[in-house]
Amino acid sequence: MAAVSRKKTQRVLLSFIFALSLIFGGAPLSWCSDSPSVPVPDTVTLADFGSHSCVPCIMMAPILKELKTEYKGKAEILFIDVWEDRDLAGDFNIRTIPTQIFFDSKGNEITRHQGFMSREAMVSELDKLLSR
Repeated sequence: MAAVSRKKTQRVLLSFIFALSLIFGGAPLSWCSDSPSVPVPDTVTLADFGSHSCVPCIMMAPILKELKTEYKGKAEILFIDVWEDRDLAGDFNIRTIPTQIFFDSKGNEITRHQGFMSREAMVSELDKLLSR
């Protein structure tokens, strides 16, 4: 009986998360369907490694979309689905999702964060890199 209740709870939770992603994030992130150049040459880059089914990734999707618009022309914001681009995830030794990697304009990895990252923390890291 408990297993049935747990499965029902999981289905309801997944449906709720999917609905939230549609409301706040629009269509699923798919910015990097082809293997992107990571980091983007000659620009500050935030590469977010995650998946379309990861709860923290879904929660971060609208934040990343806002930042992509806000930092257009100043920094590149990339989303890489680790299941769609396993080679790239392996190249960067991604073990946990989401993982955010910040690169300076010379392509050097400056910092890495694992787990949900707030908008404020991402903005702080991007602004530090842009002020260098």
